[in-house]
Amino acid sequence: MPTFYEFFAGGGMARAGLGSDWQCLFANDFDAKKAESYASNWGSDHLHVGDIVTVKPASLPGHADLAWASFPCQDLSLAGTYRGLEGSRSGVFWSFWKLILALKGESRAPKIIALENVSGLLTSKGGTDFRVLVTAMTNAGYRVGAAVIDAVHFVPQSRPRLFIIAVDDCVPIPEVLMDDPTQPWHSDALHNAYKDLSDQAKERWVWWNLPHPPKRKVKFVDLIEREPTGVRWHTKEETARLLSMMTPLNQRKVAIAERASSILDAPVVGGIYRRTREGVQRAEVRFDDLSGCLRTPRGGSSRQNVIVIQKGLTRTRLLSPREAARLMGLPDRYTLPVNYNQAYHLCGDGVAVPAVRFLAETILTPLCSNKAEIGENRKVSR
Repeated sequence: MPTFYEFFAGGGMARAGLGSDWQCLFANDFDAKKAESYASNWGSDHLHVGDIVTVKPASLPGHADLAWASFPCQDLSLAGTYRGLEGSRSGVFWSFWKLILALKGESRAPKIIALENVSGLLTSKGGTDFRVLVTAMTNAGYRVGAAVIDAVHFVPQSRPRLFIIAVDDCVPIPEVLMDDPTQPWHSDALHNAYKDLSDQAKERWVWWNLPHPPKRKVKFVDLIEREPTGVRWHTKEETARLLSMMTPLNQRKVAIAERASSILDAPVVGGIYRRTREGVQRAEVRFDDLSGCLRTPRGGSSRQNVIVIQKGLTRTRLLSPREAARLMGLPDRYTLPVNYNQAYHLCGDGVAVPAVRFLAETILTPLCSNKAEIGENRKVSR
């Protein structure tokens, strides 16, 4: 069974994605509330709660095959400070990397490093942050590749994220896993970021060969609770006020949805975000069977609302914690915090579970398998 360390673990969504075929040796997060959720779902015997700078090589048991790090995105996101890897939050990547280098010195660094962050990392500081990060990994003896994977292929949530996978030189990479730069997972932004790498880094770059996007079966309406927990339906006055914040275009979308619901005799479900446009707070609605990207609830505009139209009745409310968890691909047996903001924060800050599972099945687990199990006749490149 392959083993892993999970850094910036949050509620353990990377662990949920890797599944029971992987064994977690160590997990870390500095947020005590998130750590409570992690412990509730996975136990606390291997969990270290505290800043990553307090984690020492001696804290890490064994010799893990994989180190997963979904490091903070606040300084890389367009919605954040955009200070890049020099920022106080996203800059903690370097504390993680210092730990990996220390393990290198002890000859027990993970064979595979998986990083997850917003796609803004590709263009942060004019691409400098991505170049510096890739260079650090290649200089340490890793071959590096990346993919931009949108959770929308697995769950009805628009959530594109950058996944970087680095593999130590000692690990053979089956040829079937690489050399396909035309993949739909390799965006124009990723190609542009690659072009700006040094020649030395390009020589150690891997274009990961991933299967084409699967056809998503679940719809937004399928995830909506009929009797929501943790939230209440808005009063008629509150719904009217929310609708009044819409532009004429968005109000027409609601009117069309109301007519469609009557014709189809079925519920029509949409999502509403409140945004500030030119100094005026607006409510924007979408009925494209998708949720907007979940965010952390640091203000009213970041909390997504649900609009349900059925049998001539239009109702609105906040997205429930369980709905948010479902949009992240978490099963209903996953224990969520009782507090609404904590539950929403846990989900909005996490990594989409099916995206991790997809990478585990197509790249991570094969890399840890005996090459004969992957295919006796497939060539292996070092």
